[in-house]
Amino acid sequence: MRAVLDRMDADVARTLVDLGIDGYRPGFSAVIRFVTENETVTIGDLARGTGITHSAASQRVSEMRRRGLVELAEGSDGRERIIRLTAAARALRPALDAEWDATSAAFDALNSELTASLSQVVEEMNAALDRRSFRDRIADAAAGLPGLDPEHRRIITGTDRA
Repeated sequence: MRAVLDRMDADVARTLVDLGIDGYRPGFSAVIRFVTENETVTIGDLARGTGITHSAASQRVSEMRRRGLVELAEGSDGRERIIRLTAAARALRPALDAEWDATSAAFDALNSELTASLSQVVEEMNAALDRRSFRDRIADAAAGLPGLDPEHRRIITGTDRA
């Protein structure tokens, strides 16, 4: 799954280069769109709103800040940082919106070629993982694997944990 997503991401990056946006990571677009659509955005808001971890959101914003795409302002309580787009990021919006719309249409077309909708499969996988974590599923699988070293089984299944 990661390899397929990496291939798609690389093609989005090439499309952005074709649009004259070089050295830009496709993942930045979700940040720019989310910040544009919301008045006040913190790292936590961004993480929740885009479905990525707090750590990933923080790393992405840090990288975007180094590239001059966002600025951080102090929040009302002094602990939070508010993400703001720079003029450079705002200037990219028309080209980014065109790429986003074309990419969405291409994804829909790709989905129509599949025997099952990738979007639906991803939603179903997320729901299944909400019901039971993959870690727990690994432990269950290890418990039933014949020939697995008993020490490895004990560690994987967590039977040595109190």
